[in-house]
Amino acid sequence: MAIYANPIEVLSKPDASFLTEADLASHHIISEGLAKITPGWPVLSEESSEISFEQRKDWKTYWLIDPLDGTREFVNRNGEFTVNIALVEDGFPVLGVVYAPAIDRLYHASRGCGAILEAAGKSSGMAASGHEGKIRVVASRSHRGEKLDAFLEKIGDHECLSMGSSLKFCLVAEGAADLYPRLGPTMEWDTAAAQCVVEEAGGAVTDLAGNRLRYNKPDLHNPEFMVAGNPPFPWRNLLAEALAVQGKTDAI
Repeated sequence: MAIYANPIEVLSKPDASFLTEADLASHHIISEGLAKITPGWPVLSEESSEISFEQRKDWKTYWLIDPLDGTREFVNRNGEFTVNIALVEDGFPVLGVVYAPAIDRLYHASRGCGAILEAAGKSSGMAASGHEGKIRVVASRSHRGEKLDAFLEKIGDHECLSMGSSLKFCLVAEGAADLYPRLGPTMEWDTAAAQCVVEEAGGAVTDLAGNRLRYNKPDLHNPEFMVAGNPPFPWRNLLAEALAVQGKTDAI
């Protein structure tokens, strides 16, 4: 937050994504802290992503962190950035912490223990309640595309909320949104902590075939996915129709 309060120097990674001093400082603080709490447990961070699959393929339990999720939102100073810390066991997150320091909202969950929101000095359980009436869809503030627009058109009457970082997951977890479609690229560290929060709140995070997102894959990119409340909005047929129509349009 001290870095956030001052002029922010923005660097660019090889993939053209943003990098700031805050990303690196957060990475070092969290990595060093986790090493003290759980000595010997591996840590995979966005800022240590050069670790090869050969090095990590036998990891059964490890920490997966995004030291600053939503760097673009951080640079734009809209408050919609988070710190994501997940504990992954056998390919799935079993503990997740998502903290939004600018708005002081802390979401956390662990397997079998439910999901908790701490805000304004209060702690409360969360439930990814099902949709009633107009569907509420949360979408990325910085990353949209034609596939998403085609899908939203198929949904019909809906309310679209824009949000940065893993806060989109958290809106579904706390019942403030019904659906978060991600029809573009993300990385494993972007989603693991928030996936645990959503699942413990009763929601689901799946690929477009309905499978839970898995972690520590050879390729750290996630497939396209959907985050849904409980009961889930029936999105699969509508999405298939939207993608079919969009495919025909692209061919033309």
